[in-house]
Amino acid sequence: MKFCKKYQEYMQGQEKKQLPGVGFKKLKKILKKCRGNLQSRTGLDGTLDMQTCPHQCPVCDGTFFPSLLNEMSAIVGCFNERAQKLLELHLASGFSKCLIWFKDKLQGTHTALIQEGKDLVTYALINAIAIRKILKKYDKVHYSKQGQAFRSQAQSMHIEILQSPWLCELMAFHINLRETKVNPRKAPAFFEGCYLKFNDGKPSLSCDLFDSVKLDIDLTCSICLDTVFDPVSLTCGHIFCYICACSAASVTIVDGLKAAEPKEKCPLCREAGVYEGAVHLEELSLLLSRSCHEYWEERLKMERVERIQQAKEHWETQCRAFMGV
Repeated sequence: MKFCKKYQEYMQGQEKKQLPGVGFKKLKKILKKCRGNLQSRTGLDGTLDMQTCPHQCPVCDGTFFPSLLNEMSAIVGCFNERAQKLLELHLASGFSKCLIWFKDKLQGTHTALIQEGKDLVTYALINAIAIRKILKKYDKVHYSKQGQAFRSQAQSMHIEILQSPWLCELMAFHINLRETKVNPRKAPAFFEGCYLKFNDGKPSLSCDLFDSVKLDIDLTCSICLDTVFDPVSLTCGHIFCYICACSAASVTIVDGLKAAEPKEKCPLCREAGVYEGAVHLEELSLLLSRSCHEYWEERLKMERVERIQQAKEHWETQCRAFMGV
């Protein structure tokens, strides 16, 4: 079965949830019209008039990329909102959980939570593949690399769904609950599941999809070069230990990443302004604490000393400032 048909069937199955998606058929029609337009500009010798395409395409430039941009924004916005709500519910306890259920009028059981998490991971990955395929088709039609450039632009705008910290959290959520006694309904054929793997002692999150597509998220902090501890994801998508991220942002643990100056950059991609919207990856932290128990306990003792020291220095500074010393 071709991907376009498989994608259409998947999205039709999600109609009740009213999830936004990629207008795959509509975008393919635009490209088909463009291909016909290009063929009409091919000379008798078979050469293509490169004055018109790919740099100035009257058929695509005004419709293809703006439509895809709006669809990508809607997809990542919907995914982030639903994933955040689901994980807040899972991590909440006691009275807080009851309030969330009542406020959002959520219905279901523990089984429903597990299935919703798997469905959201599938939704993210199937749309990521759809976007990748339609951009590859654009480049094939136009004999260009404009599709790759657009994808890079989307990443810099933080609307690339594979960059979302909530995807990493949902993958960890899926693994955390996989060993439960609950037996949810079978996942769609294109979703093989998520797992935590170790290569030479270095952990990573992996997720397999049909057509030999695999997503790997490295869980080694590029600052301390250890497994991420108390992990946070910056808005650029890179993951660090919380204490390492604070150090890179030139802030104390007490002040937190929201106190970072907008000029501070990600240590990896050098993008500025990525700290204020950082997300604490609590599901991932729970997964790693179970999978790397000895390392986690040792790191916890070390960080406890560092946190106490920084808190002491912070309050001493505050007292001196208050007393005018």
